[in-house]
Amino acid sequence: MQSAFERIYAVVRQIPCGKVATYGMVAQLAGNPRWARVVGYALHANPAPGVIPCHRVVNREGRLAPAFAFGGEDRQRELLAAEGVQFGADGCVLLSEYLWNGLKEGETP
Repeated sequence: MQSAFERIYAVVRQIPCGKVATYGMVAQLAGNPRWARVVGYALHANPAPGVIPCHRVVNREGRLAPAFAFGGEDRQRELLAAEGVQFGADGCVLLSEYLWNGLKEGETP
């Protein structure tokens, strides 16, 4: 049986390049909608930052993590911008454009 962190990492690995997911969305897809904080803890402890794209997880408003574990908020912004993700004037990811639909590649609703 997978641990909570393993389930969270499995979901985060599915977020496509150029898309983001919210902490709550990751929690729900990992099996427990109450795990939003646990998602944050898991991403902060990410054992494979180059493999598990924790930079693609933002809060429900599209805000970046001020304590992004792998270089701070500016680094998270750089990584997302390099993937083509755009931000509004308020600094938030434009969720209407870049929020992942939660489907695996090739799946249809």
